[in-house]
Amino acid sequence: MLDIFTIGADVLRGKAAPIEKFDDELNALVEKMFETMKLGKGVGLAGPQVGVAQRIFVMQIDGDKPRVFINPEIVETSVELSTFEEGCLSIPGVYADLDRPALIRVQAWNERGRRFVLGADGFLARVIQHELDHLDGVLFTDRLPERSRDRLLKQYEKRMRA
Repeated sequence: MLDIFTIGADVLRGKAAPIEKFDDELNALVEKMFETMKLGKGVGLAGPQVGVAQRIFVMQIDGDKPRVFINPEIVETSVELSTFEEGCLSIPGVYADLDRPALIRVQAWNERGRRFVLGADGFLARVIQHELDHLDGVLFTDRLPERSRDRLLKQYEKRMRA
């Protein structure tokens, strides 16, 4: 299992570098990320969350297959927004409703170096957007109104000190 970095770690705030080599080392990372995500009871996990500043995330939502996104890019979003409660393995115990585009189209590569394009809606679209944010150094709390964000982070810090 890999360590999950939490809010305050520098690796969570940088822009991750593209992956250029699709090899056994990458496949081993993918396996470890899935293992870590499942043990953490998450549905998605990005490279920076495990200290790897590269553009990769893994995810698996209920009723769907495990998915790997390497060098992902959202190429289309809907104007329509969807509100859903989000949480994050890097900010344990913090949850908040957040608006995001309801529909997206993402292009990425899988762990074998094959490019794919995926249209997604609902929870699948939400998780993809959340994990892709991690690759740009953005946490879901950054997308909240300032007062809500400050309140939640103060609660988190208080809980961590206790």
